[in-house]
Amino acid sequence: MKNFRYAKKRAMSMKQFITEYGESFSEHIKEKLMELESRSFLIGGGPEKRFELEHVEHLKYECKGKSEEPVMKEYAYAEFQILEDGLYFSKKCKESDKVMQSPVVEKIYNSLESQETAEGDGKQAKKIDDNNIDYIVDSILAVCPEVSQRYLEIIKGMSERADNKNAKF
Repeated sequence: MKNFRYAKKRAMSMKQFITEYGESFSEHIKEKLMELESRSFLIGGGPEKRFELEHVEHLKYECKGKSEEPVMKEYAYAEFQILEDGLYFSKKCKESDKVMQSPVVEKIYNSLESQETAEGDGKQAKKIDDNNIDYIVDSILAVCPEVSQRYLEIIKGMSERADNKNAKF
């Protein structure tokens, strides 16, 4: 029987990510990653356990397309990978016709002093630990925009409706 948990990429909150994959993370790493919860979500998974960090509102920025004409794309602010010995920060994020890598990814990666590893597919990554997690998260938060007031109102309305529905039972 196929394990559907890893069969396809999916979106998840940082809290879900930590619950599913953070068993070996230190408390400091968990707490620091949770600072990203309100602004971002992760998309990924699969057997390689790679997750792109994107903004919850799918904000788009202008960039040059393949034919040098302007196109609008979202930023990926990080790619995290789970390996046997912990959490890693990838050198490159997966890019597509809808997503481009934020410039902060290269800045963060080049600043990390931890041991580099290369997976079988040639992807390079550096281990995240208690000594570098503050820098990683703070650098992402410096460029990943706060959520809009409209987004906060939508979330508040959804929460209130859920609370009202639960109160009826």
